[in-house]
Amino acid sequence: MSSEVFFSSMAFSKYNPDETLPAKFERMLKASGIAENLKGKKVAIKIHVGAGLTFSTIPPVFLRILARFVHESGGECFFTDHYVASRHPEHRGYTAENLGAPVLDDCGYFGKYFYTKEVDYKSFHHVDIAGLIHDADFLIDFSHVKGHGSCGMGGACKNIAMGCVTDRTRHQIHSLEGGLEWNADACLHCGECITNCNHGANSFDENGVYQINYHNCTVCQHCVKVCPTNAIKMTDGRFSDFQKGMAICTKTVLDTFEPQNIFFINLLTQITAVCDCWGMTTPALVPDIGIMASRDIAAIEKATLDAIKIEDLIPQGLPAGTQLSGKGHLFEQLHGKDPFVQIKHLEDEGLGTGDYYITKID
Repeated sequence: MSSEVFFSSMAFSKYNPDETLPAKFERMLKASGIAENLKGKKVAIKIHVGAGLTFSTIPPVFLRILARFVHESGGECFFTDHYVASRHPEHRGYTAENLGAPVLDDCGYFGKYFYTKEVDYKSFHHVDIAGLIHDADFLIDFSHVKGHGSCGMGGACKNIAMGCVTDRTRHQIHSLEGGLEWNADACLHCGECITNCNHGANSFDENGVYQINYHNCTVCQHCVKVCPTNAIKMTDGRFSDFQKGMAICTKTVLDTFEPQNIFFINLLTQITAVCDCWGMTTPALVPDIGIMASRDIAAIEKATLDAIKIEDLIPQGLPAGTQLSGKGHLFEQLHGKDPFVQIKHLEDEGLGTGDYYITKID
């Protein structure tokens, strides 16, 4: 049985505010049918607050519309992510005054408020669910879609599996793909790997030997991606295992909620090559597409991938000189990882279906 995915396009026929994407988003929320489930609920809205000079995160206007919709439906809401204080979301307009709801760290200010659920998949054993996510009555997973060096695509699944848990869980999931190895002969000691690590997990010792502090390292592969000589590489490349771990984590988090108390929104604008956590925004890979929403995570992720086409590639969205592989989806050609693997594992975990139909909201 196929699942419904709401879609509003960037396309417009005349210069009228009512034809713009935020206006369509308001109509999409009303058409979604979730208003009746929001009454009297504490609603966690999971977003990505970005970092540094990022400006491709979800524009505040959409978040303000969503907060108003929740309040008008009789619910109370807050926006949330991890590492909120240290990433200064106010620099990107994410404040309670601008959005109409507070922006809170999902594991608390010190990152120590969570609930542990045991899982058993290879070396993955602990899903530490962020306390504020766990305690909410309703979850809205609002994702800015982009490419991702680890996940292939950063969308609804990544926003949960990497954003609603602790560093310990992120490390265990990333480690399913493999470890890191350093080639001393290829290393320029340029320091790019150090400055681009979000976790302070790497360094060079007094002899110039590359060191990794695996207590801090989440194996996010930022160091791998930025190394100009490929001196740092993944040891195994077990991408399917990694995606299986992502799906298991996502299911564990979502099992906290009743099925009718979960909703997914994917924003398909300013779709860049890498995640917003890099602290920068590069040019878009494809023209802006629109916005999607669904109660089914597998369906919305599949619809999202299908909408992003290699034929629409904007060359300026890639670093100069980048050569695509010519195989598969645009994100696979860019990062060497098939993002559709994610859909299969979501389905295997009982998280919906990749078989969907589109309901267009104009």
